[in-house]
Amino acid sequence: MRIRPARSADAEAVNESLGQLGYPRDDRAATAAWLQAWFDDPASAPTSPKPTTSHSASSPSTSAVLRTRRRLGRITALVVSDRARGYGVGSRLVEAAESFAASHGCVRMEVTSNDRRPDAHRFYERRGYTGQAGISSRFLRDLPSCRG
Repeated sequence: MRIRPARSADAEAVNESLGQLGYPRDDRAATAAWLQAWFDDPASAPTSPKPTTSHSASSPSTSAVLRTRRRLGRITALVVSDRARGYGVGSRLVEAAESFAASHGCVRMEVTSNDRRPDAHRFYERRGYTGQAGISSRFLRDLPSCRG
């Protein structure tokens, strides 16, 4: 599997993925415009996996990271299709988001995750993110310094 920039043509798959997160969208054109706006912003990186295995061949998944002025990278949406979970797609998307953020000067990552998604919380914790329980539904991780 290779991680690639998401494109406007991915709008239908993105809508399906967001629906699985509980944010149903059915306006393909609006989602395509949203993806293009993120793609055009040099401080953001909408990404999607390009499957190379039959297990993930039809797995709409999306991740978006936004660099803020506080040198904070933020994964604003990450979902892996139910039928593609367990094949490393989510881990690869997180790695791509962290790499993008570090290459843009970020020193910390933030992920927000709905309180109704304890499996997602465990997923982030296994990747070194520290839950902010009682403070908010977000997870933080310091990034290693990246030079070069």
